[in-house]
Amino acid sequence: MSNKKKIILHGFTAAEVAQFIYAAFTVLLILFTWSNVGDAASLLLTRAMALGGTLLLWLVYQLWPVKAVMLCRVAYMLFLLGVWYPDTYELNHQFGSYDHLFASADQTLFGFQPAAMFSQTFSSPIVSELMYMGYVSYYLFFILTIGWVFFKDYKQLDRVMLIVFGGFFLCYVVYDLLPVTGPQYYYLAVGMDNIMQGNFPDINHFFTHSTECLKSPGWQDGLFYQFCQMAHQAGERPTAAFPSSHVAIATLVMMICLKMRLRILALFLLVPYVFLCFSTVYIYAHYAVDSIAGFFVGIALFYIFGGGKLASSAK
Repeated sequence: MSNKKKIILHGFTAAEVAQFIYAAFTVLLILFTWSNVGDAASLLLTRAMALGGTLLLWLVYQLWPVKAVMLCRVAYMLFLLGVWYPDTYELNHQFGSYDHLFASADQTLFGFQPAAMFSQTFSSPIVSELMYMGYVSYYLFFILTIGWVFFKDYKQLDRVMLIVFGGFFLCYVVYDLLPVTGPQYYYLAVGMDNIMQGNFPDINHFFTHSTECLKSPGWQDGLFYQFCQMAHQAGERPTAAFPSSHVAIATLVMMICLKMRLRILALFLLVPYVFLCFSTVYIYAHYAVDSIAGFFVGIALFYIFGGGKLASSAK
């Protein structure tokens, strides 16, 4: 095996280490709040199984250190994002809800509720589909970027993985401790009459027993609208509104593309990125302050996890 094709890390990747740290943090959180967590034993079992799979793939790689096995390790970490995300609801709903503060912040900044007015003001099927296209393209941002680096610039895979997954896990730490559900849940809980009148009551532990949300606005017969609904039904929970991880992760991915001069990928993602940033508010997923914060958090995460050290991939 040539030096260029040799796997850089013979142990755990930096992203896997970040995952272990996040898992340890949540285990401690579960243990310290045991009586308030719905099914603490199940949450611990989920972590044991998730990390067990990581360890198993690591062991296979020690026996067979080839890129095919590393690709399985990368794919497995991507799969586990679907486990760690909904788990934030199981951990944070015990702390109440801070939605009233974020709805109030939007009202103070804009004089109205952007999430309530955006889709009403721009209600055409074309605008709706463009917004939902941007929102569902979120998954392409990190999957395509990691895949591109894996096959085109393998030597930088470990750092790119750390930036992306480190970004996810830091967002998840915030979600675990700061329960904000977003307009789609809060507006329904308090009633649109209150929202339009500028009343934002504190509903405290309401979401401990309720996971109902508003029907998403827009053109319901649209293809991308349907894709978004399927994604929501599969894993959406009243959690993870602040900051918007959609905006944060998409922003840091765009910064990776710019830093590494992945021009084709950056151009391909540019239009979906613009619509994604606006769509988070359009579809009731986030307050405007969530998405604004997500933009700046994404920039910060890029540098926190060493994005400035990435090298250009341009030949």
